[in-house]
Amino acid sequence: MAIVPSALHADRSAAPIQAPGLQGFVFALFFIFGGITSLNDVIIPKLKELFTLNYTQAMLVQFCFFTAYLLVGIPASQLVKRIGYMRGAVVGLVAMMIGCLLFIPAAQSATYPLFLFALFVLASGVVLVQVVANPLISLLGNPKTAHSRLTFAQAFNSLGTTIFPYVGSILILGSLVTVSAAELSGPALDAYRRAESQAIVNGYVGLAAAIAVVALVVWLFRNRLKGERHEPSSMLGGLDLLRRPRFGFGALSIFLYVGAEVSIGSLVINYLMQDRVLDAPESAVGWMVSLYWAGAMVGRFLGSVVLRVVSPGLVLACAAAGAIVLLGVSTNSGGTLAAYSILAVGLANAIMFPTIFSLASENLGSRAADGSGLINVAIFGGAVIPLATGMLADLSGSLAVALILPALCYAAIAGFGIFARKPAML
Repeated sequence: MAIVPSALHADRSAAPIQAPGLQGFVFALFFIFGGITSLNDVIIPKLKELFTLNYTQAMLVQFCFFTAYLLVGIPASQLVKRIGYMRGAVVGLVAMMIGCLLFIPAAQSATYPLFLFALFVLASGVVLVQVVANPLISLLGNPKTAHSRLTFAQAFNSLGTTIFPYVGSILILGSLVTVSAAELSGPALDAYRRAESQAIVNGYVGLAAAIAVVALVVWLFRNRLKGERHEPSSMLGGLDLLRRPRFGFGALSIFLYVGAEVSIGSLVINYLMQDRVLDAPESAVGWMVSLYWAGAMVGRFLGSVVLRVVSPGLVLACAAAGAIVLLGVSTNSGGTLAAYSILAVGLANAIMFPTIFSLASENLGSRAADGSGLINVAIFGGAVIPLATGMLADLSGSLAVALILPALCYAAIAGFGIFARKPAML
């Protein structure tokens, strides 16, 4: 089947923005916020060990991070509409930098809630940058290729999610096998937590410096966009869009997709450590989370080509079905088959976010910022579903049983793909 003729902004009111060379800048934003988000997968086992947490408590990392999407998504879209895409990106980058620096007092006090607060501030900046990046990459080019272009941009997001966890696992998880926090108490435990937290601090301070440079560059190019315009809306951020069946179902699918993807990524290190899988410590398998995200990177580069010639809805339905099959294989096998089948879910995830986003947002035109803000609110699924998955793991005593919840999410996403396989009506 040929790709649908209408794309994210195919209506007449959404002429492409003229900004030669700006696509590279947007690709860089995707790389940065993707990489920072994926570092949570490395921090979770680290903090779980340091503070002797169960799975539910450890998943509070994702809950606090992704709650920012619920609380900041709509205000972020309103801010972008007021000050523009480029200045909005600068504000988001500065917030990210502040969040990174907050890891310093969190480590010095060795207090888990302070780590959670730092992650929330960091995520607030990520939300604002994402509200800018998703619609902007769709507007920077031919509307008919918006599906493909957004998927290609998401590949740079996946490049960040591949590189950051690999480096982070080396820097952050390397010392976990030397001593266990469960064996310490009192001042010795506090000293151990402060010392081990320093590895986290070093990484995030380095990120803060890099983000500061990017923010400065973006500020210097803040007037590059020509033809940018936004349609006024209420302070509710265009909640009326949810009455459109296609957009409403799409926003729900984003909620479920992010929840499923984050749940698997957050648990994959602990899953691989199990006796029936690879029976290895965090320091030995931590790097393998990069394979999960690398699959998404490869799939997005390939998907940007496939989506030019195949119906996006059909591709989405098939990818979601593939994820369910891979989860079934992993949870009903052992050893390397169980390990690599769950890691391969990353490949199935590849085209889901950009395809759901663009299918849900077809013909929004000048209301693109409203739609992007609402969809970023839907990313709150990354807070709810991982926490529920952690609770299910604690209650059942089995990570395999807990993965039933992500599988159900993929089933609903397949349904959206079938529902949205035809072009949206104006």
